[in-house]
Amino acid sequence: MLEARRQYVIGLGANLGDRVGTLRSALAALAALGEVRGVSPLYETAAVGPPQPDYLNAAVLLDSCLDPQPLLQALLAIERQHGRERRERWGPRTLDLDLLFSPGLELAEPGLTLPHPELSRRAFALAPLLDVAPLAYEPGSGRSYADFFRALGAAGVRRLETNDGWRAGRAE
Repeated sequence: MLEARRQYVIGLGANLGDRVGTLRSALAALAALGEVRGVSPLYETAAVGPPQPDYLNAAVLLDSCLDPQPLLQALLAIERQHGRERRERWGPRTLDLDLLFSPGLELAEPGLTLPHPELSRRAFALAPLLDVAPLAYEPGSGRSYADFFRALGAAGVRRLETNDGWRAGRAE
């Protein structure tokens, strides 16, 4: 019997320490949770909240047999393994992993809402999401995330010219 698989888009962010190294390590940890089908380029954005360093952001398209809650728990464990401490809302982070989207899935459970409740208002999350899931749309409204991104504009979201070399061990 085949295991049921679901696609997820996971947002990655880091603004403390070796940001690229942390994101590479997180990508390797995510690969252990399923099959990585896509990885966005890196984007640099100013932080939201208290004064702090700029963020590097990316997104991963992951096929996984995990249901949303167990996947969320695995993401939180990866954050902790990378030194994430939750001290203040919107504070600096060694690693931030957000479960952003799963095609056609709407979910509202304690501690987990899908799609991510702020996704349509965050250009820094939409830009990399659209790299790995260009046809993604908000299940409730049917509006494409590309439309949300166009409405927000790309101001403050800078795609880095990394030649995608940040993705360690990536098969071409």
